[in-house]
Amino acid sequence: MAKPVHSMIRALDEARSLDFYQRAFGLEITDRLKFADFVLIYLRHPSSPFEVELTVNFDRKEPYALGDGYGHLAVVVEDLDAEHARFEREKLAPGQLRDFKHDGKTLARFFFVSDPDGYKIEVIQRGGRFN
Repeated sequence: MAKPVHSMIRALDEARSLDFYQRAFGLEITDRLKFADFVLIYLRHPSSPFEVELTVNFDRKEPYALGDGYGHLAVVVEDLDAEHARFEREKLAPGQLRDFKHDGKTLARFFFVSDPDGYKIEVIQRGGRFN
């Protein structure tokens, strides 16, 4: 059986991306592999083995076009309202809080935030299907 291990996203500015993911989600560098033309940086939260792999291409000067195929990453938190307030204090520009319903019941409470390269991340209240 396949086990998910990471999701790769391209980053234009290594320092800016590392600052965002550390401040926003507490992700820590687990590995940094430098090659001649690029670097791979693996980030992980202590609560999960799943990693975000940042790929920084040294010759890239223009922001990446995300296209219309990318969706989003998602994380769960214990207290969505507190996290939303923290994101605002950290000036991470969180979107509005949403209450997503299915058949009249809340499926998820969440907000979105974008990383420095425009990738969307959904921050979901832990519980129910997202436990």
